[in-house]
Amino acid sequence: MDKTQILALLQKYREGALSDADKDKLDAWYLYKASNSNIQLNEYELEDSYESLKSKLPLYKETKVISLWPRVAVAASIALLLGAGIFYFTKPKEQIPQFVEKPKEIAPGGTRGILTLSNGKQIVLSDISAKDTIAKEGEKEEVTIKMDANGVITYTINPDAEVSKEDANAFNTLSTPTGGQYNIVLADGTKVYLNTVSSIKYPTRFNGDQRMVELEGEAYFEVAKNKDKPFIVKSANQSIEVLGTHFNVHAYNNESVIKTTLLEGSVAITYKNQKAILKPGQQSNVADNLNKIVIRKVDTEAAVAWKNGRFKFDNADLKSVMKQLERWYGIKVEYRGDVSDVRFNGGTFMNKNLSEVLKVLELSNIKFKVEGKTIIVYP
Repeated sequence: MDKTQILALLQKYREGALSDADKDKLDAWYLYKASNSNIQLNEYELEDSYESLKSKLPLYKETKVISLWPRVAVAASIALLLGAGIFYFTKPKEQIPQFVEKPKEIAPGGTRGILTLSNGKQIVLSDISAKDTIAKEGEKEEVTIKMDANGVITYTINPDAEVSKEDANAFNTLSTPTGGQYNIVLADGTKVYLNTVSSIKYPTRFNGDQRMVELEGEAYFEVAKNKDKPFIVKSANQSIEVLGTHFNVHAYNNESVIKTTLLEGSVAITYKNQKAILKPGQQSNVADNLNKIVIRKVDTEAAVAWKNGRFKFDNADLKSVMKQLERWYGIKVEYRGDVSDVRFNGGTFMNKNLSEVLKVLELSNIKFKVEGKTIIVYP
């Protein structure tokens, strides 16, 4: 059937003048729309779509609503969400067909970062081409900052340059916005993978008897070995000391627990007046309400999955999962009901649109409703 025929049948249905043959045609059209869609709707979407359809198609006989509803609601809801169009009457006399737009997809984040130099100049890294020289620090070019062919920031030290006292204390800061990640190779060769909504402050060259950086948010470190100069990561009230190893630090200001996960080597965790040594496969948790360093074995792949472009959940609670989505997709999450006992295992890729990630989470009997950039969570 073409659009004109469908509109004519809908008008007859509205007036209660459908013959049995016409009713069969209309039912068949709705069922065809439903059977040719792979969209799965939850009860909240069905209810909203039905109310919208009912308001646009006022019916004279309530019994007709009951008999046709199971078919009409499913097909109409699918059509509304697909954006393929459900035809309805906005003005009883004019009978003008309209289309309901498909909700816009919320796209994932990507490689985005901002570099703040010691002189305060900020550089948006997406504006820099690969293999470009970003900056040269010091009057005699003690440090050259470049972007390599893979978009990674690298620091090169000129060993012949004389370093002034002012340049010896020069610090840069790499930060990532919501939905951004970025990688950097520090002057000593240490590789740092910076997660979204994070920042790392570091010297342009490491002088003295230690290598110290400051982290807010989350980063994965592959520390260059140097037995004579320990590498130290400071986050809030915690510091981590290593000589050369691989580890992940999760230290967001809006989360109460700082988590350090060790993949290779060993690290010493210092928190207030306490100190503990981590072994590979262990994670330390520190928080003001714990008032001690708690160590446990964890799935290290889950802790660093973000670095490899994945969400991976190992018995993760719902709110910590949604915080990851908030940072990566730039959304706001609201909760309608108690979700404290909901846990997730498994995962998906971070390059998916948000709707696809939510489908995976719904397998755990959690319902989501998308309203613009707000996600409403129902238990």
